[in-house]
Amino acid sequence: MATTILIIFLVVYLGMILGGLPFLQLDRTGVALLGAIALIGIDALSLDEAVAAIDLPTMILLFSFMVISAQMRLGGFYDWVTHRLAGLPLRPAGLLAVLVVITAALSAIFSNDIVCLAVAPVLIEACRRRRLAPLPFLLALAIAANIGSAATLIGNPQNMLIGQTLRLPFGAYFLKALLPVVVGLFISWALIVRQIGGRWKEAGALADGATAPGPQAEEVPFDAWQTIKGLVIAGALLVAFLVAPWPREHMALIGAGILLMSRRLHSRKMLGLVDWELLVLFMSLFVVNHALQRTGMPADAMAYLATAGVRLDEPGSLFLATFLLSNLVSNVPAVMLLLPAVHHEIGGVLLALVSTLAGNLLIVGSIANIIVVDAAARYGIAIDWKNHARVGVPVTLATLAVSGIYLALLF
Repeated sequence: MATTILIIFLVVYLGMILGGLPFLQLDRTGVALLGAIALIGIDALSLDEAVAAIDLPTMILLFSFMVISAQMRLGGFYDWVTHRLAGLPLRPAGLLAVLVVITAALSAIFSNDIVCLAVAPVLIEACRRRRLAPLPFLLALAIAANIGSAATLIGNPQNMLIGQTLRLPFGAYFLKALLPVVVGLFISWALIVRQIGGRWKEAGALADGATAPGPQAEEVPFDAWQTIKGLVIAGALLVAFLVAPWPREHMALIGAGILLMSRRLHSRKMLGLVDWELLVLFMSLFVVNHALQRTGMPADAMAYLATAGVRLDEPGSLFLATFLLSNLVSNVPAVMLLLPAVHHEIGGVLLALVSTLAGNLLIVGSIANIIVVDAAARYGIAIDWKNHARVGVPVTLATLAVSGIYLALLF
């Protein structure tokens, strides 16, 4: 049975690496779900054990903030912000700086994936109207969303999981993560400005991007009341996370429930914007990882690595393992694999920062990157791995170096 469980685990994580399985119409979520089904089917886990393996507080927190983000999308908040940004009387470099700051701030609260999904199409249209090459702005959107999401324990799914599992204090984590995030955002902006070299309206970029045929962005009319409701709930939750003694998932769920009670926005629309695939991916990986943990093989592997001088509970080894695994299997599965080795706040902060910042290295390292690339492709704008890596690789190495030095000095 242990061998069979290991084989299923390896197949699932091969799917995480490849983005699917050969000859089958499965993405990462489908592969993980199939692995969980197989484990239950061979009686490696009972249904009750599979359900118990799922970290329900993390799932509730993730779902709740998806509902809050849906409120902001349906209220036209993201479109309104992007249009206001595009209308600022600034030079392109200044416009890029404002985009980086706003994207990072929104991602720290409303999740980086949601922000990229809502902003990317409107941003492309705004670049067209101002006759600006969209590529540097789209790259800045993805990179700033990833970096900004590292600032809080609700900015991305892996941070939610780390915060809930290790019970990290919300405010204390923010204060520790703020400096490397701010420095990382500045590095990203400076690097993109330097690489563009003043060619904001380069003829080739316009031909490939701003004037390329594509669908018109489906804009959501701005609804001040619905936007204010969402902002009030989000603000109240941030304050509650800082000062209230109650579980974060309970408060977030209450906030989501309040927003669902609307006379104008149908619950079908709000729940239709929830990323159910991501929730299924999380639940499936919880089951797959729990089944492997029960075999004792991960503990044996960690003991073997310790005898070889690699202790994952030490900051240096954890830093390197997080960086490598995040780019091999993506950051959410990597965090799930490494969390059992982390038993203190230092490791939690390190795991959250490194797993998030490492997502900028390659397009496949972060769902936010993939969302921006897919949105660009629908408008005839090609962002290949070379274009992304030209910015993503130096940004990742620089931000990780800053984070590594900062964490070493801090702890």
